[in-house]
Amino acid sequence: MGWVSVQSRVNIGLACLFIVMWSVGGIGVNWGTQSTHPLPPDTIVRLLKENGFQRVKPFDAEYDTLKALGNTGIEVMVGIPNDMLATLSGSMKAAEKWVAKNVTQHITSNNVNIRYVAVGNEPFLETYNGSYLEITFPALRNIQAALVKAGHNNQVKVTVPQNADVYASSSGLPSDGDFRADIHEVMLTIVNFLSVSSAPFTVNIYPFISLYAEPNFPVEYAFFDGNASPINDGGTSYTNMFDANLDTLARALQRNGFSDLPIIVGEIGWPTDGNRNANIEYARRFNQGLMSHISGGRGTPMRPGPIDAYLFSLIDEDAKSIAPGNFERHWGIFTYDGLPKYPLNLGTTNSGALVRANGVQYLQKKWCVMNPSARLDDPSVAPSVDYACSSADCTSLGYGTSCGDLDSRGNISYAFNSYFQQNNQLDEACKFPNVSVIVKTDPTPTVGNCKFNIMIQPYNGSAERRFGYVQKPSGMISFLVLILLLVL
Repeated sequence: MGWVSVQSRVNIGLACLFIVMWSVGGIGVNWGTQSTHPLPPDTIVRLLKENGFQRVKPFDAEYDTLKALGNTGIEVMVGIPNDMLATLSGSMKAAEKWVAKNVTQHITSNNVNIRYVAVGNEPFLETYNGSYLEITFPALRNIQAALVKAGHNNQVKVTVPQNADVYASSSGLPSDGDFRADIHEVMLTIVNFLSVSSAPFTVNIYPFISLYAEPNFPVEYAFFDGNASPINDGGTSYTNMFDANLDTLARALQRNGFSDLPIIVGEIGWPTDGNRNANIEYARRFNQGLMSHISGGRGTPMRPGPIDAYLFSLIDEDAKSIAPGNFERHWGIFTYDGLPKYPLNLGTTNSGALVRANGVQYLQKKWCVMNPSARLDDPSVAPSVDYACSSADCTSLGYGTSCGDLDSRGNISYAFNSYFQQNNQLDEACKFPNVSVIVKTDPTPTVGNCKFNIMIQPYNGSAERRFGYVQKPSGMISFLVLILLLVL
């Protein structure tokens, strides 16, 4: 497949402070809500506005999320989850009901600037083994028909966000790009439908995933600094994976007669934790390089001109599945509580810096840690850590992570505190037999990036994932193995 298309998802500082706005009309960002304690939608919308985001892409059509975006002018791409595709593909009535509830109501009653409906998310990912192959296009067709019937087809366009694994190059060069052989027919059906509907092709591109999946991937090729050995494609030189990957898609479209179909980059970003290559330095370097790369409207060799892209993502999500890797919970340019992770100039603020979320309410300043009098060889330690990590978030522990340098007691304390905070600091959530204690002195190390968080106040709206109770373990045994190795 070559470096231009290797992706499998199982789902330099500020040397140049530019202030050029994207000529396509604004910066987009993905807004995910898979968090145990999400910030209130109104807080998120203020965060979007104060940082100059003019486009946002939530992954569903949750009422409070869309209502909060009303009267802001921010362009919205609402999402339909994959688990709804079967229903929508088999029932025109269901599609009409979905459009009435999630599009018409918000446009007419809340003045939400809905511009796209994303039908599914990466439905043809190879790891799904064809689960959505037969139902994605019928769902797309029914949603489009429902939009037309409701009178929205001129304002609201349909699209299907695809992973970059739907296309490939036999030689590894963009000029040989084409759609994957096993889905070629259905991809052309969808592409033709998008073309007839004046709708865009949406693709998610992740150089990080290629670096994560391929040990021999040339690291510099993931970034935009021009330090990578260039790939020559018939006289065209590529020095970064993003341009090569996007042009592989452009060539696949051109090869099949759709050279003018608009392309949206639906997701692109870099995580900051959970893997040795998922760190703040690389994330800052990648995202700042991306912004500099696309700010001038130069485009790629095959697609010159402005690039329409959505950063992935706005904020960390501590309840996301970590099946693809522990980094999945750390894609945000902001932390779970709306704090900027690193300097990033989007070209949209007077200061050239990210603006933090305001008015965030935290729980009390207390933490759950390993009792200093407890022994590391206490038989309660291993099952307690397993219990904590199976329900909470221990993805910052391990080799190359932000808390990877903690000693054994530090690892155990981190696990206990994560569970304690996610359960709203309930006393019962720090009663690990004989080995835990609640303290009011911050156990965060004085050096490094590791932080023992205090959770924010739970949001009580309809979007809340109600985690305010002590949970039972879900079998994340890998963390037990990790801690046992550290303890022994």
